Amino acid sequence: MIRRVAPADVPAIVELIYGLAEYERLRHECTATPEQVHAALFCEQPAVFGHVAVEDGAVVGMALWFLTFSTWDGVHGIHLEDLYVLPERRGQGHGALLLGALAQVCVERGYTRLEWEVLDWNAPAIGFYESIGAGGRTEWTNYRLTGNPLHALAAGGR
Repeated sequence: MIRRVAPADVPAIVELIYGLAEYERLRHECTATPEQVHAALFCEQPAVFGHVAVEDGAVVGMALWFLTFSTWDGVHGIHLEDLYVLPERRGQGHGALLLGALAQVCVERGYTRLEWEVLDWNAPAIGFYESIGAGGRTEWTNYRLTGNPLHALAAGGR
């Protein structure tokens, strides 16, 4: 079953976030707390949303996402920040169902894009995404500003 995330799901969501960080070999960078995740998902005007895959009453997968905006299309879209299914539950359709739920949100709301990123070494995920008709965007390069450079720029430096 796929459903919107509920407050009681937060501990499981945090475990999945850390599981994803471990899988992506970036566990040392993951610092999210249950309090932060709860506040982000359930504040008065949330900027992040989620769906969960539930099997036998337990959360086995998640999709955390936020809205984007296409100036060219003039409408919102969805950026999938994290899609993760427990390793022992993979191959059972949970990932496809989670993506399908986000696609339904896009169609129902008139959004024109469902986008996400994948690490270039993650062949299983890339194969799955291509199997559902998603395509990579090799003409774009992602950039990120964080840490000291972020603070320096905010302070007016370069």
